[in-house]
Amino acid sequence: MIKHINNTDINYIDYGDGENTLVLLHGWGQNISMMQPLGDKLKNNNRIIIIDLPGFGNSPEPKEIWSIYDYASMVKKLLDELKVDNPIMIGHSFGGKISLIYASMYKTSKLIVFGSPFKKEVEKLSTKTKILKSLKKVPGLKNLEGFAKKHIGSRDYKNASEFMRKILVEHVNLDIREDVKKISCPTLIIWGTNDSEVPINDAYELEKLINDSAVIPYEGCTHYAYLENLGQTVNIIKSFLGGE
Repeated sequence: MIKHINNTDINYIDYGDGENTLVLLHGWGQNISMMQPLGDKLKNNNRIIIIDLPGFGNSPEPKEIWSIYDYASMVKKLLDELKVDNPIMIGHSFGGKISLIYASMYKTSKLIVFGSPFKKEVEKLSTKTKILKSLKKVPGLKNLEGFAKKHIGSRDYKNASEFMRKILVEHVNLDIREDVKKISCPTLIIWGTNDSEVPINDAYELEKLINDSAVIPYEGCTHYAYLENLGQTVNIIKSFLGGE
């Protein structure tokens, strides 16, 4: 499905049914399909909305250099059109940073983030090859290798357009710690102890910044911890949402 928001077309999927609406946002260089394994496991009791963030998947690049705040504003306007008032935001990495900003600015029921940066980073981003190599090393993830090859987008830093690189630079240089302090909704912080992109220590720093929050470490898992232990992630989310 496509909606025209903030002068660009936004591709999204909207399925499932329930009182809760879960909005899933993927990481940099990825697309809807990297969040769909999670959405599919939660669709029976929840409405699921997964977005191709502009510049990825089937959503074209924005017409201007967007900040994280612009991405959050786009999500809000899309949800307004879809009659969603109090979402549960779920984001991985870049999508997690957008979710953090969203929850700091707009009404949010609950928040769940996976490996989400929130302060100025060393400017690096895994290439598709590096991501795939890391996935190969993870026990139980071999069956996802083919899936990942198809669905980790090629618009990573190395292959991104010059335009998207400018957005990436804005992202990695933006410190949102003061914004994060404004988040008041219950928050889960799920993180791999072997995350080489955003270290586990950042998870505990984030926990200190958000009043009603808790870290759930996944021992031995990487930046893709939520997928590596998908069953555990689903069970934790169901419990967090009210013991489905």
